[in-house]
Amino acid sequence: MMFKEQIQTQNMSIKRIVSFLPSATELLYEFGVEDMLYGVTHECKYPENAKTKSRVISSVINSDELSSKEIDTKTCQLLNEGKEIFTLHEKNILEANPDLIISQETCEACAAHTSQVNKAIQILQKKPIIYSMDPHNLQEIIESVNKIGEIIEKENEAKKITESLQQRIKYVKKFTPKTRLKVLAIEWIEPFFTAGHWIPEMIKEAGGENMISVIGEHSRKLSIAEIIESEPDIIIMMPCGFDTFRTISEYNKTLKDNKSWNMLKAVKNKKIFAVDANSYFSKPSIRTITGLEILAKIIQPESFLNLNVPENSFLQIK
Repeated sequence: MMFKEQIQTQNMSIKRIVSFLPSATELLYEFGVEDMLYGVTHECKYPENAKTKSRVISSVINSDELSSKEIDTKTCQLLNEGKEIFTLHEKNILEANPDLIISQETCEACAAHTSQVNKAIQILQKKPIIYSMDPHNLQEIIESVNKIGEIIEKENEAKKITESLQQRIKYVKKFTPKTRLKVLAIEWIEPFFTAGHWIPEMIKEAGGENMISVIGEHSRKLSIAEIIESEPDIIIMMPCGFDTFRTISEYNKTLKDNKSWNMLKAVKNKKIFAVDANSYFSKPSIRTITGLEILAKIIQPESFLNLNVPENSFLQIK
């Protein structure tokens, strides 16, 4: 059953929304329906006003104060022990009393997952519509905008947003280099993880030859031997949830003096870049298209001199 039919069958009108997903929160603000948003997660920090919304989900890991290694160790420990990474604030979800909850099923370590949704359903007297936003590539990101627009009856706004996004993608794709540089994106530093899902496609559309990871596949652990064997021309560091400056700080602490790492061609040629992964790469949001533009400027700088991207959205690591 389609969501619209489900809403009509249940005689529901979507007036109160809870977002378990930062990318959904961003989109709802873009639609201009923030007054319908009654609950968000601890990770919903954009736009700035999202921080003022009632928090229905928090993490048990204070990742802002930990290194990538410490975050990985703590996350693995909790998952191995069958414990939750995220906490549902029951009082706040009850007060929110949502008609619609937007969640995801892609990654139990990245955002609130199925178990938090199930807990919410159990305690809410009025059972909400559940929409799982799980895009794995650029086209599915576009489709998710249209789907949420349909659910909240903002189809015209969704059309305007997606047409703008598609035009920006089309512009980047116009510039295809004669020779594609080999590009490796790294989603976690200690241990190394590939950047999967939508990132390989973004690298391809931005004019690079993506190395190791595969479009649509989950991220996975990566060895230094694999990195050496792939011989990348460019390496882009995009630790999940990190901004540009935190990424450079982490890089300097863990890799700057690593002998094996420093043997890489990309390191010797000073072709290592840090990006604001938290804003433009870690989440399948409409700002992912800005991430595509950032990659284009890194991979084909001469072709995209006049393409403007946000300040400090990427920096060369020297």
